[in-house]
Amino acid sequence: MSSGPKSPDPLMDTDVLIVGAGPVGLTLAVDLGRRGVRCTLIEQKSAPHMWPKMERCNARTMEIYRRMGLSDRIRAVGLPRDVPMDVFIVLKSVVEPSLLHRKYPSVAESIEQIATTHDGTLPLEPYQLISQYTIEPFLKSVAETLPSVSVRYGHEFISLVQDADGVTAAVRDRDGKASEIRAHYLVGCDGGSSVVRRQLGIRLAGNEDRMLTLRQSLHYCEDLFDRIPIGKGRHYHVADNRATQMIVQDSTRHFTLHSIVDSDADMAPLFAETIGLPLKFDTLYVGEWKQNLLLAERYGEGRVFIAGDAAHLVIPTGGLGMNSGVGDAVDLSWKLDAVLKGWGGPKLLACYETERRRVGELNVAASRFATLGRRKWRSMWQPNIRDNTPAGAATRAQLVETAKTEQRKSNEMTGAELGYHYAGSPLVAAEPGEGPVYDFVDYRPSTWPGVRLPHTWLDDGAAMQDRIGYDGGFTLLRLGRSGADVTGIGSAFSVLKAPLRVLDIPDAGPRAVYGCDLLLLRPDLHVAWRGNLPPDDPRALAAMVTGH
Repeated sequence: MSSGPKSPDPLMDTDVLIVGAGPVGLTLAVDLGRRGVRCTLIEQKSAPHMWPKMERCNARTMEIYRRMGLSDRIRAVGLPRDVPMDVFIVLKSVVEPSLLHRKYPSVAESIEQIATTHDGTLPLEPYQLISQYTIEPFLKSVAETLPSVSVRYGHEFISLVQDADGVTAAVRDRDGKASEIRAHYLVGCDGGSSVVRRQLGIRLAGNEDRMLTLRQSLHYCEDLFDRIPIGKGRHYHVADNRATQMIVQDSTRHFTLHSIVDSDADMAPLFAETIGLPLKFDTLYVGEWKQNLLLAERYGEGRVFIAGDAAHLVIPTGGLGMNSGVGDAVDLSWKLDAVLKGWGGPKLLACYETERRRVGELNVAASRFATLGRRKWRSMWQPNIRDNTPAGAATRAQLVETAKTEQRKSNEMTGAELGYHYAGSPLVAAEPGEGPVYDFVDYRPSTWPGVRLPHTWLDDGAAMQDRIGYDGGFTLLRLGRSGADVTGIGSAFSVLKAPLRVLDIPDAGPRAVYGCDLLLLRPDLHVAWRGNLPPDDPRALAAMVTGH
């Protein structure tokens, strides 16, 4: 693939055309816009919808948003930071004593814990509960402030044609007027039924037996959250045979309910039964959805790429859907930026699929792992579970004992969030050995090439990630008062016109966590190479990590 001309190009309407303004497409637009890349974002709907889809930005996503300068603003519009993230299993409603109560810290409590942890085991940012209908308008408002970004709602993508120099997309506006947009690259962030993916002839593969079809409803209830007798939390599972679950949304006045029922009309009575209190509520939405565990066979073709749900569909259990898409966006963003600015090599964009499809596979597997855990404790249900009999008590006890182990698979996916890596990528230096251990639940910090740089604190109280900054280039950390001569590395990047910043960190703490004197970091803060001495062939290293 050609590295492409530098922007701007008068023959192109835009450098990158993004199809779909969900959280993934908006994140990609914001990241490209912050890098100064001209991009156009088109979305078929006329405005963000009040749809109850994703509910949580995980820790890694919040680290990414922090680097964009957005994390505090996201927290300001999301769930209040003092609300606990507890999970309950109830017999019938939230009025009766819970069968199981798992406690999870609020954002405020997590921030306090992170502030006193220096071993790299915790993220810089904790999770944030925020509903899609909150984060979409927020990201839209940010994208619209960026001079190089054009945001166009009410524009439907119809088709594409690509050639050696670019992509031409046919678009139709809300009045039915047809037009064309010419771009160097196109990215389909248009969801599970992606038109872009179908245009490329890319199939989704996966799924298995027992993929459930559920209904979801969104309810507004002003007084419920403050009056839940068993305690405040975010998830309330009903121990029934319909997979009923109530989720608190970020306003603490909106609630979603999921269940296997016969019709839309069944959802409002079921919500009333689940809350168990004589409270007025409004039903704002009811819709059907099907569980999926699907992965695209390819992540693009030529100058066209897919990201987010267009590339992978997972069961929401474990919260890896939208968060995986944000990872896609930031991986693709820096590579597009590098190629458009002329320093990214011909192999760089091809490695988007190499790196992110492997993560997609892992996240599909992690979602399956979490879902099977939930199914296991739900399989303990028996018709007598609500009976006040010894047999009923035994059924309840068996379900609770199983859930104590199995439910945490849904709510403690730190390994999947922080431990994914790009080891084996052609853009990452290889090392002998088996590489980092990947575990869905537990995270072990490492600087093995390909991993996310673990969070550490500096002596002055600053975070390492903040000190590195956000300038779109590579960073070479020289740690622990190392005197290593790195001029050769600098010269090698200079020859390629690839941006490189050398950052001296004399503090002992980060050196102890990272375990080496030199760390080469990519723009996405994944480790590209490490060592105690400069590489034998700096030019070969620079060429490899920039895709030449």
